[in-house]
Amino acid sequence: MSLLAKVLSTAAVTVLAGSLAVAPAHAGTVELSPPGANDWSCKPSAEHPYPVILVPGTFESMAKNWSTLSPYLKSQGYCVFALNYGETNGVYATAPVADSAQQLAPFVDKVRSATGSKQVDLVGHSQGGMMPRYYLGFLNGAKKVNHLIGIAPSNHGTQGLITPTPEPVPPATSLGGSNCQACADQQAGSPFLTKLNSIGDTVAGPAYTVISTTHDEVVTPYPSQFLAGSAQQVTNITIQDKCPADVIEHDQAPNDPVVQRLVSNALARPAGQPA
Repeated sequence: MSLLAKVLSTAAVTVLAGSLAVAPAHAGTVELSPPGANDWSCKPSAEHPYPVILVPGTFESMAKNWSTLSPYLKSQGYCVFALNYGETNGVYATAPVADSAQQLAPFVDKVRSATGSKQVDLVGHSQGGMMPRYYLGFLNGAKKVNHLIGIAPSNHGTQGLITPTPEPVPPATSLGGSNCQACADQQAGSPFLTKLNSIGDTVAGPAYTVISTTHDEVVTPYPSQFLAGSAQQVTNITIQDKCPADVIEHDQAPNDPVVQRLVSNALARPAGQPA
């Protein structure tokens, strides 16, 4: 791929889910959950029958990516869960995306078992909004998921480049680096994305919502995040159509109050009802 070759030759860093202002989150011996998440005694209510699983983006830990959305959803009465995945060389969400989906699968089963729920709702940021589609389409996950909500998801990859972050990212985590296969997988036209989208943008069963910002500088062009499908199954939302003055970009999108309200609205929306 010419774009990927250019990146590799210049050793540029593409940050695909959230490291524009900080260094990547590193795995530790103790995994910290975001506030409000991973209470394994939580039982879903009749009002909120589906437990919510938060899936972070590339380079992100669950604690950092969901520090505000998790307690927001918990305060609304949801059972909230979150995970870390795809660790390579101590950096989260950098493994091959297909391998990361293999880690999501047992976590979904663990949440279903603990809560007694047949299905869950998934909310993901960037890679975390796209990777579950592999789980749905190739790992028999569709029957276990009620709704997939992607915040700035890399559904069709990115065509853009991002300059290095203010705090340096280790060279091994650069695009195409040996420890960030997930970065290469998220380039538009990559073999992974070609396989992912070969079966279509959606599979039968789950509802899908995509929340995107016109100011996204990571997954570009931003309309590439949208999914094709019927209005009964797919809802594509541009934040600025709801709030024109909102200038939120890619990294901080999960912390945006407008985005959080849109996520809450999507979770509460009956299946088959567009936003």
